[in-house]
Amino acid sequence: MNKPLQTNPIKLSQPMGALLCFLGIKNCMPLMHGAQGCASFSKVFFTRHFSDPIAVQTTAVNDITAVIDGGDYSISEAVKNITKKVKPDLVGLFTTGMTETKGDDIKGATFLLKDTQLMSYVHTPDFEGGLESGFAKSIEAIIEQLVEPKDEIDMQKALLIPNVNLTPIEVEKIKEEISSFGFETFALPDLSESLDGHLGVKQGALSSGGISVEEIKNLGDSALVITVGDSVCKAGEKFRDKNPKSTHLHFNTLSGLLHVDKFYKALMDFKHISKPKPSVVRWRKRLQDALLDTHFALGGTDVVLALEADQALSIATTIKEAGANIKAIVIPTKTTALDELDCENIIVGDFEDVEKELQEADLLISNFHGERIAHKYKKALVLRGYPNYETVGNQLVNDTLYEGSCYMLFEVANTINSL
Repeated sequence: MNKPLQTNPIKLSQPMGALLCFLGIKNCMPLMHGAQGCASFSKVFFTRHFSDPIAVQTTAVNDITAVIDGGDYSISEAVKNITKKVKPDLVGLFTTGMTETKGDDIKGATFLLKDTQLMSYVHTPDFEGGLESGFAKSIEAIIEQLVEPKDEIDMQKALLIPNVNLTPIEVEKIKEEISSFGFETFALPDLSESLDGHLGVKQGALSSGGISVEEIKNLGDSALVITVGDSVCKAGEKFRDKNPKSTHLHFNTLSGLLHVDKFYKALMDFKHISKPKPSVVRWRKRLQDALLDTHFALGGTDVVLALEADQALSIATTIKEAGANIKAIVIPTKTTALDELDCENIIVGDFEDVEKELQEADLLISNFHGERIAHKYKKALVLRGYPNYETVGNQLVNDTLYEGSCYMLFEVANTINSL
């Protein structure tokens, strides 16, 4: 029986996912249509996680404007104030629960401003969905509103659509591997160039890097679109509507030996290549050895994961190959992403559910808020997901492909052995 409420939530909101998406577009100003506190919370949240300034503005809806304004005035005033100080290539407009409940016409407001500022809009109420869906909806909106339809394809051009859980370095690594097959590779969005922790100029005024608006408009001739994560599969399908001649390759995860094998096999088949480059073969052998080495620590270990669904699938896949037993996975929102995974118990719940499951387990893999529970029951803890206030360098944590899967296995095994 489902609980009537969440007592200690894992869930993050859709607007936070939308914010992350727009931060992966060069010179973009994310504009949250809602109360000032909503944007302030998200800004502080991601600033602490990434240890970098976060660019976001708000329409600052208050008690008065919430009643008398249909959204047009507050949005136009916010855009006017933004453009007085900076010149964004794109304003990414997304909603919150309050403005969605009001029924504000953000499409109409965007249309009224089309001659003064390029904008992309997306509906992301925080009373439904979560971080993954907010991120995915924003990608879909960008594809629908900005990507120009094309009749032909460029066989040397590829598009990567990552899920929200992939760190900037993971996006970069996947791009590099796709590019090694002879593609000019773009990512939508591209956090590997904006939230990767580089030292830039005027950080925080606008998004400091990522895919440019011009590149987004010209994505329509990409021969290959690769989606990673169940949450963004629909975005790949929407891209194909822009150019039915493109090929869509979808992977629920790019972690663990078998799933990464499928990734390289698909790219080799597309390019008609019979053998991967030597570095790929070498890293595959390292992962095979890592699976053997870590089996002594992970074999039979009972693990509880409390993460977004796509990330839970990736990590569970990797450690199961080394013999771990996935006792329970607690996710914040409903999904079909975990249907293929062998797991004792999959729960849509909160940290109260995590606490119940962890008592009979050995290891918890969760975000910073799982730390108190792990310490309470004296269980091993590996930090992943949003937020992680405990450590720095979150943007450079790599759990993907052969290389990242090795790092993940070693970290988990060393954590267990240190108890």
